[in-house]
Amino acid sequence: MDRRKFIGLMAASGAGFLAASPRIWADGNSVSDALSALFTVPASTDVSGHVVIVGGGMAGATLAKYLRLWGGTGVKVTLVEKSTAYTSNIMSNLVLNGQRVLAGLDYTYSTLTSQYGVTLVNGTVTGINAGMKTVALADGRNVSYDRLVLAPGLEFDLLPGMTSLAEYDTAIPHAWKAGPQTQLLRDQLVAMPAGGNVIVTIPKAPYRCPPGPYERVCIIADWLKANKPGSKVIVLDANADIVVERDNFLLAFNQTHSGIVDYRPNCVLTQVGSSNRSVTYTSNGANIQLSAAVLNPIPPQKAPQLLADAGLLNSPDGRFAAVNVLSYESTIVAGIHIIGDASHTTQPKAGHVANQQAKVCADAIVRLLGGKALDPTPVTNSACYSPITASTATFLSAVYQYDAVTATMKLSKLGASSSTNNEHYRDMQTWFATLMKDSFA
Repeated sequence: MDRRKFIGLMAASGAGFLAASPRIWADGNSVSDALSALFTVPASTDVSGHVVIVGGGMAGATLAKYLRLWGGTGVKVTLVEKSTAYTSNIMSNLVLNGQRVLAGLDYTYSTLTSQYGVTLVNGTVTGINAGMKTVALADGRNVSYDRLVLAPGLEFDLLPGMTSLAEYDTAIPHAWKAGPQTQLLRDQLVAMPAGGNVIVTIPKAPYRCPPGPYERVCIIADWLKANKPGSKVIVLDANADIVVERDNFLLAFNQTHSGIVDYRPNCVLTQVGSSNRSVTYTSNGANIQLSAAVLNPIPPQKAPQLLADAGLLNSPDGRFAAVNVLSYESTIVAGIHIIGDASHTTQPKAGHVANQQAKVCADAIVRLLGGKALDPTPVTNSACYSPITASTATFLSAVYQYDAVTATMKLSKLGASSSTNNEHYRDMQTWFATLMKDSFA
């Protein structure tokens, strides 16, 4: 089966639309038969090499799986990840209203190792030697590679007035990486007094999951309505307007959560106080100070220091790694690919996009190891559901097509829900389960 057709199918299945006709398969097999055959590592191919992947999130896990499925046993895959499990950022906002628990968002690497033959190394990469084609681990080991793929996620900046990242862990959680900070934010919401306010700050785009902050505001507002009478959510957005699904979120702010959400655009933070949960910001020439019972500052984001040390951060703002989107290979260091949130592309930084980039990258690496030309027309898909209340949601989907003139992925199709309803909320559960299974099972 042609890998690009499979990428298209999985894009559709991830969006909750797995109703594909058998005609999409080159050999005419049914979808179920073809999938059963595909999820077995081929015993023999004409391709060989060792690919080291750093980071086991949505991008890294998907890549590890599909390198083995498409490259076969000749392609050795080593996944270096410091954690024993990945906690999904997707759906983690529902921890805040008590609908989900963190443990239910954990995904291990057991299937990648047992079924697909991926070698898992629990460790931290401390350095990259591109000339020698090795990565150094914190325990002193060096691992050699033929191709290196970096899928490390993001790091978070300090906001003005902060002195330590520990302030996020103990006092003012951003919770933009699912984990202990997510639970801390939930606990703070439960402990806050009725009538107290919550402040959520949103950084300038690009940041991970464009609709995520607005989704979080809706989830918190919906929960406050039921549990903390008189409380409000004050939203300080550094952007000039809602960056995605504007109509749906404006409707949610102004009608569904009317009187609870106070949305303020063009807000530039100048001071953040973790001890008293206060912020000072400028907007339209005014200097304003606020304090809240709960402060949730979502900070600006960047690729991890590991990439900076390796000289890979060459995006216009110097915060991310520019790549050739035909292969996701760095545009300045040969043999190193960057996928997921750390890469600089025209696609959004999101879990579904990371899954898609991983498949394009896997296809490209198998081709490169086999001495074949890259696919000149890759297509990726992005799908996202946003809960608006505890039982309703909206959705957004997009298709990106490679444009040879600009050498970028250009938006070719965009779809968004025209309403918020229960059906979208149910579809969200199916979409999430399908996407996570595709990456980790």
